[in-house]
Amino acid sequence: MENTNEKMLTTVVPNLLPDVSESLISQAQIYVTHAKSESTRNAYESDWEDFTGWCIQHSCQFLPALPGTVSLYLTDLISQGRKVSTLARRLVAISQAHKYQGHTSPTSATVVRETLKGIRREHGSQVDAVDALTTADMRAICQSLPDSIIGQRNRALLLLGFAGAFRRSELVSLNLDDVQECTEGLRISIRRSKTDQEGEGRVVGIPYGSDMQTCPVRAYKAWLETSGITDGAIFRGLDKGGHIISVRLSDRAVAQIIQKAAQHASLDHKHVAGHSLRAGHATSAARAGVSERVIMKQTGHRSERMVRRYIREGELFTENSATRLGL
Repeated sequence: MENTNEKMLTTVVPNLLPDVSESLISQAQIYVTHAKSESTRNAYESDWEDFTGWCIQHSCQFLPALPGTVSLYLTDLISQGRKVSTLARRLVAISQAHKYQGHTSPTSATVVRETLKGIRREHGSQVDAVDALTTADMRAICQSLPDSIIGQRNRALLLLGFAGAFRRSELVSLNLDDVQECTEGLRISIRRSKTDQEGEGRVVGIPYGSDMQTCPVRAYKAWLETSGITDGAIFRGLDKGGHIISVRLSDRAVAQIIQKAAQHASLDHKHVAGHSLRAGHATSAARAGVSERVIMKQTGHRSERMVRRYIREGELFTENSATRLGL
């Protein structure tokens, strides 16, 4: 068995033709690597390293791994209190590593599938809930934000994120030339997103709001006027003196801004996270009677499954038989 914990998630492009140059092989390797986003590759690498480390510790072969080894690995993980979603993600990384190296994936074996099925039945597979910020929550947050440069940045960030149902990665990647002002509001071009790895892009409309304080278009314009940004990243960090720097905000920074804003507005912020703006848009829209098709158009969801979960949550009390019981 190999005694090193090698990274095996990079596809080796073989030189099948003797006359092909090394530079052409290298370029092909680059394209293969770019088939997945950097964050996905990093996640796969981390999960694969955890599995190989476990195998080395228990003197098991990890490439190719036996289905029984994977089954024992899952059992050990769940005994340590790991989430079922973590186990499922590790299986994807193990499968990808084997396929990339030309091996049959052990994760498709019956013993592995039955082990995960049994774990799910025993421990459940419900995803931890993230509180969706509603329109009322956004009003409370906007009222509590200070009228300072950081307050104006955060107001624009939060309102655009809520109105556009944007992911954190989509928000922080926005550049000035991605936004076009028009009579109805803003046309925002999303160049690439989690579900658009091939970069087809999409355009999201942000209409003017009916309330001056929570209007995302006015908040965006106010931030540009205050910041003086004329090109490049829209949402940037600030130094200790409150001056804008050239470095754009990170995904993590957006999550922290959302959590702190909710806390400052005296909202229950324990389960508020970076996804709360996007979830809040879909849930609030569903509660207002917006159709599934229209919600998906704004959020960019490719699958109805997640959107329908938001709709069920939005209709939890509006479409509730208990309201007709006369209690």
